[in-house]
Amino acid sequence: MLTSEDKSTEAVTLLAAGVALGKALDVTDPESWIGLDFGVRKLAWQRPELFHSNASPSGRRLSWDPNAALPTVTWHHRPGDTELALALCHPDGRIREAALDHTEGRPALLALVVIRCADWARPVRERARVLLSETPPHRLAAHAALTLRIGRRPRGGFAQELLTGALRSGPAPQAEALLDNGDRSTARLAYRIAVERRLLPAARLAQTAARHRDIVVQDLCAEAAVATLGKGNSEEFSEVLVPLLGSRQPRVRSAGVTALRRAGRHADAEPYLTDRSAVVRACAQWVLRQGGTDPAPLYRALCADPAARPAAAVGLGECRVPEDAALVRALLTHPVPGVRACAVAGLRALEAVHVDDIRPLLDDPSAAVVRQATAALLPWAGNVPQELLRRLLAEGRPRHQRIAAVRLLRAVGAHAGVARQL
Repeated sequence: MLTSEDKSTEAVTLLAAGVALGKALDVTDPESWIGLDFGVRKLAWQRPELFHSNASPSGRRLSWDPNAALPTVTWHHRPGDTELALALCHPDGRIREAALDHTEGRPALLALVVIRCADWARPVRERARVLLSETPPHRLAAHAALTLRIGRRPRGGFAQELLTGALRSGPAPQAEALLDNGDRSTARLAYRIAVERRLLPAARLAQTAARHRDIVVQDLCAEAAVATLGKGNSEEFSEVLVPLLGSRQPRVRSAGVTALRRAGRHADAEPYLTDRSAVVRACAQWVLRQGGTDPAPLYRALCADPAARPAAAVGLGECRVPEDAALVRALLTHPVPGVRACAVAGLRALEAVHVDDIRPLLDDPSAAVVRQATAALLPWAGNVPQELLRRLLAEGRPRHQRIAAVRLLRAVGAHAGVARQL
């Protein structure tokens, strides 16, 4: 399997031998162009004969007198794309600058013009920027991923600003075409501009927020979708809030729950009081309070039979009513592991952890329960008998119990050699 460095070296070698650009490297991959730029300089050190002052990188003759008062570079023929690609990456800035003069009308080399816009040599950089400014917007968009990578360099902002301006002022389909781009930065920019220009309907924004894998795109689209909501519109609820509320992403669900207040549907937040995400639960509690409903009594009712909605125990704890500690503590022995785990989390939220109540749960068969118990006991690890913890380290014990013992022993500085027993 070739590394990226090996691929760039191979591409430079092929180009130096006269192989066409499209065959020497993957012209659709931004990293191939960046690798070519670095690869040429690397090969210049390893094989300087290819970059002699009176020869082009591909071996064809050119005139160049570096000692002249005004050094110039002149080809004795019209250079091809392969020769120019290497010249545009040449270690000497005067050759790079001369090569730029031959790139007009050659879209195959636009990627290297983008790279040269961040060149460390000012004459090269300025010439490349003039050329890029004259490039049609659709061709700039075709190299969006490369442009955004170059934009991270110290002098790379010019090309990125040019691209962003073209997408903001150009035809809508030009920006929309980049929404599904596989490059994360490109997709983020496209969605940001699409939201600014209001190119996408609310329903599509909500569906994108619910399904997209990138959290930045999720936030952009969820916020934009929620901003379109009015009050009491059932069609909007179906098109916008249903996708948001049904998302697997807690950030998106929380946006949907919060938007229930904007839509005037406070009561619809009640099912999310027992969401698996603490952020979503907090949003549901806030929405209900904004609608005049105290969530604590709802949680107490759910805790009477929490098997179907285990998170009721932790939600009740999050309401921070000290008198509820006894009700939550009673659920520590519930037969459903999820309820036991949430009860421990609820006591932590209430700051009502008693070591004697939680300690037996270190022996629980459920890994989730033991993790919660360990987190609850860590501040008071010194009050947990070390004999108990060392028994949990026995070879026949479940791994989650042994990990809990190690964490608690380490918390009191008695960790020497215990990690080796896992």
